[in-house]
Amino acid sequence: MACLAMAGIVFSLVSGAVQVGIIEIVDVFTGQQDGSVRDIIWNIRFPRTLVAALVGVNLSLAGALLQGIMRNAMADPHIIGVSSGAGLFGIAVLVLFPAYGYLMTPAAFLGALGSAVLIYALAWQNGVRPGRIILAGVAVSAFFGSGISALLTFYSDRVDGALLFLVGGLSAKSWPHLQLVLPYTIAGTLFALLSAQRMNILMLGDADAKGLGLHVERTRLWVTAAAALLSASAVSVVGLLGFVGMIVPHAARLLVGSDYRILLPAAALLGIAVLTIFDTLARIIFPPVELPVGIIMGALGAPFFLYLLRKRGMHE
Repeated sequence: MACLAMAGIVFSLVSGAVQVGIIEIVDVFTGQQDGSVRDIIWNIRFPRTLVAALVGVNLSLAGALLQGIMRNAMADPHIIGVSSGAGLFGIAVLVLFPAYGYLMTPAAFLGALGSAVLIYALAWQNGVRPGRIILAGVAVSAFFGSGISALLTFYSDRVDGALLFLVGGLSAKSWPHLQLVLPYTIAGTLFALLSAQRMNILMLGDADAKGLGLHVERTRLWVTAAAALLSASAVSVVGLLGFVGMIVPHAARLLVGSDYRILLPAAALLGIAVLTIFDTLARIIFPPVELPVGIIMGALGAPFFLYLLRKRGMHE
């Protein structure tokens, strides 16, 4: 997984309108390369690649945590409405209180946490069933999505790049965006890794988990908060980027199994690889036009979602 993540980062750095060799990249980082090549790598590609890597980590870990606490491989921050809640609160700050733009991530966190709790409450009826989670998530996502559309309609003159936000993209991401997302990635990742053993116990079922001394609802609350923090920080930087949180944890689970002590690091590394590789493809596949990476992820994620529906079925 680590090799795949490193390959994605290297692929992102060498690819683009201007081809740059690996030796030139090494020279940039060792201070032996100046001029336009250094500007391209250090000021454009490198920060964008790092932002893509951190967003990949955030969304992958958020998806893995949500899939665990909801016991549903189809759970994803975008599909079940967590990202929509974060997006609504984040956009509300930008368009209604533009002078307080630095509060976008905390506001997005509150929106993501609120939507996750709302979905869980709507899906709960003597336990949580996969079908109810998906239906509740779709309803909550539609509700928050309508709020986003309303804000973009009434305040269209205040929101730049609204389309990019709605589909999710990494265009023009640079060092300030990295500084914005990095603290939340560190905090959310540490909490996720520290929760791995509790997640393993929780996967045994509520009755067995309680028998082993785990406070089930408290664990769900804190893990939901961690997932909301991770997804909210990603949304505040790249917009409503979907399906990463569903595809990556599921793929990691197939590769390394369901032990969360191994699954979470594997999902984080695979998230780095997936988002850096697909963002690079979005940049180079139709030159000189640069596609938002969310378009490619949606094209892959929708069939994958249908595959999971067919494989697992919808249960009451």
